[in-house]
This record gives sequence, C-alpha cells and structure tokens, in this order.
Amino acid sequence: MDQNIVQTARAAGSFTTLVTAVEAAGLEETLSDGGPFTVFAPTDTAFGELPEGTIDSLLAEPGRLAEVLTYHVVPGRVSAAEAIELSSAPTVSGADLPIAVNGGLRVAGARVLDADIQASNGVIHVIDRVLLPAGA
Repeated sequence: MDQNIVQTARAAGSFTTLVTAVEAAGLEETLSDGGPFTVFAPTDTAFGELPEGTIDSLLAEPGRLAEVLTYHVVPGRVSAAEAIELSSAPTVSGADLPIAVNGGLRVAGARVLDADIQASNGVIHVIDRVLLPAGA
C-alpha cells in the first residue's frame, strides 16, 4: 500500500481515461498527496459508454471536468462495509452521492464492481459507469 490513489489507478491499467481526466482537470497533485479520499473509479469501459463526444467535451472544459471528477470523490477512507450502512455521502464537489444496496453496493445508480482497493492516501471502489452530477 505504498502507492497513492493516482499511482494505484495508473498501475491497474483499466483506468487510463480516468487518469488522463484527473491530469487534465489539474487534480493529480491533490489525489496523489492529499487525502485520505475514497474514489469511486469508473473503468475505461464505463467512460466508453458515455455518449459520443462527451469525453472530448469534458476534457475541453477543465472546470466542468473537475466538477464531474470530484463528484466521484468522498473525503476520508470509506470501506464498502461502511458505505453499505450509508444512504448518501458528501463528495468533494459539494453534492451528495446517493448510496444504495440493490443487488450489491451502488452509488448514484452505478454498480460497485470491485471494492476496497487500498492506496496510501485512500481507497478505490471500481464502478461500472461515469457519475454525472446534476447540471454537469
């Protein structure tokens, strides 16, 4: 557990779009040195399911991109076992992330595919879609 969140995501190999987006939004330093954070991390497959042009549009607007990405980040280290007990969690973006147990742990309707991936400054939960906050 000597790798931070960004290093852990990069090493996994299935989050290249997420890591690129984190870098484009200027959040790499925060997610590398700050924390602890809980990141609900969409896979490359999840990003690929967004409507055509969505990723390019977000990458062209770093402020909007940062808002979307910080909606995936909860302050503190929240394990899956702890998340199951919550109905929502405040995100770094300021919005609340709805949490439910419906055939497994879900956040804002996305299914958690893999949970409790430990990093030196937090925990990653892999999700099956990109979360878009209202108005983003």
